[in-house]
Amino acid sequence: MGVRIYRWVMLVLLLLAPCTAMAEGIAINPQECFKCHDTVVTMQDFSNSVHGQNGCTSCHLGITDLKRHGDGEQMPTEVNCVRCHKKETTEHYSSVHMLNDIKCFDCHADIHVHQPWKGDKAKVVATCSNCHDLADTYMVSYHGKAVLDGNPDSAACNDCHNLHEIQPIGEESSKEGKEFHTKVCLKCHADKEMMDRNGITNIAVKTYLDSYHGKNYRLGFPEKAAGCADCHTSHAILPPQDINSSINPANLVKTCGACHPKATVPFTEYYAHADMTDSDEYPVLYWTFVLMTGLLLGTFTVFWIHTLLWLFRGFVENREKLAALHAGHIAHVIPDGHKQYRRFTCRHIVMHLTVIISFLGLSLTGLPLKFADQGWARFMMEFFGGTANAGLIHRACAVLTFAYFLTAIIMTINFLFIDKKVKGNFLQRLFGPESLCPNFRDVRDVVGMVRWFLFMGPKPTFERWTYWEKFDFIAVFWGMFAIGGSGLMLWFPEIFGVVLPGWAFNVATIVHSDEALLATGFIFTVHFFNTHGRPEKFPMDFVIFNGQMSKEEFIEERGDQWRRYEEEGTIEQYVVKKPSGVFYDFVLKGFGFIALFTGLGCLVLMILALATGSGH
Repeated sequence: MGVRIYRWVMLVLLLLAPCTAMAEGIAINPQECFKCHDTVVTMQDFSNSVHGQNGCTSCHLGITDLKRHGDGEQMPTEVNCVRCHKKETTEHYSSVHMLNDIKCFDCHADIHVHQPWKGDKAKVVATCSNCHDLADTYMVSYHGKAVLDGNPDSAACNDCHNLHEIQPIGEESSKEGKEFHTKVCLKCHADKEMMDRNGITNIAVKTYLDSYHGKNYRLGFPEKAAGCADCHTSHAILPPQDINSSINPANLVKTCGACHPKATVPFTEYYAHADMTDSDEYPVLYWTFVLMTGLLLGTFTVFWIHTLLWLFRGFVENREKLAALHAGHIAHVIPDGHKQYRRFTCRHIVMHLTVIISFLGLSLTGLPLKFADQGWARFMMEFFGGTANAGLIHRACAVLTFAYFLTAIIMTINFLFIDKKVKGNFLQRLFGPESLCPNFRDVRDVVGMVRWFLFMGPKPTFERWTYWEKFDFIAVFWGMFAIGGSGLMLWFPEIFGVVLPGWAFNVATIVHSDEALLATGFIFTVHFFNTHGRPEKFPMDFVIFNGQMSKEEFIEERGDQWRRYEEEGTIEQYVVKKPSGVFYDFVLKGFGFIALFTGLGCLVLMILALATGSGH
């Protein structure tokens, strides 16, 4: 009743009052206009429209004399909506519609009887449908049906494309196109309150952003991976059970094949939105996650405690030595203490340099992907020139890793079966003092170090290899199986997808990510401390770069090896004829410090990311 009274009041005002907008100082009573233009719109329909409070000359400017207008001498200027609709016109002016000469009245053809839309998205869809054929796509989709059912939360044309500021999307495969086809989806599906209100889980957003595809999007390179529309399409978004859905099992090979041309049926069993913390829906992924997390926590707990105990005990020992020297007490003097002995050969040095280069390359290109939500990660990817370039560097470093691992295998075979200089049979070589294979002596050394940590005994002297060096060596084999194997699967998914189910790639992603975190965290903390950071060596142990160590250091740290060489009468074979040169030392020490600080820098970034809950 109130609306009806309002409309009649407006009709009376329209007839009796002068025009509210002035054209060149002359107001024309709308009643005069309707005498001739009643075929365009009736007086009642116009008064009921959104423009009903305005006079005709509010829009149709330039008419000051009805007689001259009637004689055709005075015609109105072109309607200019910007006089009242400044915001909407500004948005439209920069839109793709304006670029294609689509004016206001092309969409608002019912301008004389136009009604307020009151947020009714069905009206928007109807208007867009006048030019865009949505019948077989949007109108039959999840979104379209929900909009027609009156659900204000469902996505209509304006939710993705805006009402007036409709920007060009660009080519679907372009950066702009890919970004658009993901950004507009995340806007709604990341709204937990909206999703809960409609009974829809928002896990899709989190799992997408945690995936390789989503991380490319986060890092600013959406064109290098699949976005939402690549799998679900832009408009014909249908439930998986619908045979016409792009994600229906019968259509997945075609859908995945758009990016992975050799996709197979097993390949499509990949869990696109799997939650690895959901033990009910994804038990394999859940237990993989639990085991990898346990491995991470267990390894770091043991070795960080070992590191902290060593740090404190080594500091105390250094202070004790300083106090003894200050008091004039010298325990013993080693003749020719600075004489240099060979610990590593040239091939060992080259191999270790290869390890450093490949590991840092993998870390620098892999960490930004793992912690893709961090600002520094995006900066690093832009420094590399994008995720594609970073991927090339990562794979090149992976090839180096496989190369040095193969070299280690060949060297091991040579040591165990071929080299005539090594004495003993296979078992004697495998568990002998020159071998990197753990043995019972290592158990005694571990116990001895713990006793030393706790001030319960002297610091052990070691053979050629310490227990922590052997652990580093054995860890490479596990790492190559875990990181290398999973990395190859993710590098060549179409090949492995022929024989492995798609969910195996979900497992590979968890293993590769967590094992990489374990490797980098271990190297940049435990290994760096054991090698360079412990009080006895700080700030760097240079032996791996020139292969030489002094007699004093040899006896103090590896006294059992020294005694064995003396008993065998072979110690003089390891004397260095000429110490490494100044230029050689300068270059390699410079490289060593750069590598060391690069690793420590990566460690700081990892800590910052983990502190904010990043790295899923």
